[in-house]
Amino acid sequence: MNKIFRIHSSDNVAVALKDLKAGEMAAAGAASVTVREDIKSGHKVALRNIAPGENIIKYGFPIGTASAPVPAGAWVHTHNMKTRLGDLLEYSYHPSFQPLPAMSPRTFAGYRRKDGSVGIRNEVWILPTVGCVNGVVREIERQSQKFLTPGIDGVYSYTHPYGCSQLGEDLANTQKILVGLIRHPNAGAVLVVSLGCENNTLAQMKRAIGSYDEDRVKFLICQESEDEVADGVRLTGQLCRYAAQFRREPCAAGELTVGLKCGGSDGFSGITANPLVGAFSDRLVSQGGTTILTEVPEMFGAETLLMRRCRNRDVFEKTVALINDFKRYFISHHQKIDSNPSPGNKSGGITTLEEKSLGCVQKGGTAPVCDVLPYGGPAVRKGLNLLQAPGNDLVASAALAASGAHLVLFTTGRGTPFGCPVPTVKISSNSNLARHKSNWIDFDAGRLLSGVDMQTLSDEFFDRVLDIASGVKKAKSESLDKHDLAIFKDGITL
Repeated sequence: MNKIFRIHSSDNVAVALKDLKAGEMAAAGAASVTVREDIKSGHKVALRNIAPGENIIKYGFPIGTASAPVPAGAWVHTHNMKTRLGDLLEYSYHPSFQPLPAMSPRTFAGYRRKDGSVGIRNEVWILPTVGCVNGVVREIERQSQKFLTPGIDGVYSYTHPYGCSQLGEDLANTQKILVGLIRHPNAGAVLVVSLGCENNTLAQMKRAIGSYDEDRVKFLICQESEDEVADGVRLTGQLCRYAAQFRREPCAAGELTVGLKCGGSDGFSGITANPLVGAFSDRLVSQGGTTILTEVPEMFGAETLLMRRCRNRDVFEKTVALINDFKRYFISHHQKIDSNPSPGNKSGGITTLEEKSLGCVQKGGTAPVCDVLPYGGPAVRKGLNLLQAPGNDLVASAALAASGAHLVLFTTGRGTPFGCPVPTVKISSNSNLARHKSNWIDFDAGRLLSGVDMQTLSDEFFDRVLDIASGVKKAKSESLDKHDLAIFKDGITL
């Protein structure tokens, strides 16, 4: 087994595939180097001498500059490297992409709803319009477990602290996320629970929802009920009977919408797990499916790769606004644009935001970018979409669900147990993590480092995702708590 991995022929650094000891020889193809110091697995080693101010090249692109002389064989990290990111940038449209070839459609077993949409779970959801009734919806959920039948995958409440003392965009964001979940086809039926005096009034919510099936969506105002729990349980019973009529049936894989997310990345994420998810995205899009890539701050430094793939100038302009608006958000709060990576990312070998971003965007594969979605906006165009949301795991995953993702593919090099309203499939970037946290990890992409080829692993992974969509398998996250609903907040609290 090679000790280091050079991703691109122009790279002047390589990734350590194992812990390296000072004095040992390490080779990556035609490049070889004597290691000058102990270097941890996943971290970078210089393949040649790099002068101060010279670009550090990884993935074939600059990921920062040397802040000090870096001799060949040295460890390259925060002590001798710095970001190149600055403030707002101007961009020009230079399209460079090829449409994906069409593929023969695969199928999965899904739930066809009365409006024609398809779900991969048949659950009954209980959603509070305001955090004041969180305890009520949890109790309604607890008492409603008696209504479960083999045809219903679960009764779940999703709690959050918002819906009151909010103004402007914050209140609109809360409504957008709740409306997206109310419309979500993974929910066979939904109970919406209001207190009665909050800013987020039920009348506003109904206007935001628009037309709806009165048998599928029901409402409860707690202040108007003598016993809100008893009334909520009664309504949930009605909703469970409605949801129980649906049965799984063959559906084209092209009807799937899949969210693409990473968290706790390490030095292997951009070599294994993220490219694997990118291959999945291309395969699903080639069958007429939909994927959604988010984490806008983790596009900084790699945004031009996405801009080149925008299908037309309008999508390009939306992508420019997506990037610069999020930079303005950082600047308005007097924060540095390059505040990422996290301490865990750095411990795993990632040094700069450019490095993290170049690995992150690989989850989007090579498909043209077909649309850019506002926070909470539904994915209506087939293909690869970009979504406005932060990098935070819980907030971004909830946003993906609200935009219609049936499930989220979540790559990680560090591991995380979290869940969100839809199944989150955890893909490890290294095999050690998959072995150590087998109760969290659904798929081991680290096998790409031990000789398994991408085509073989991609075939296996696509089959695994279809099995999870069909309910043949459950994502590991579905056995853990997934009740918290994280919603983006920017403004003041009254």
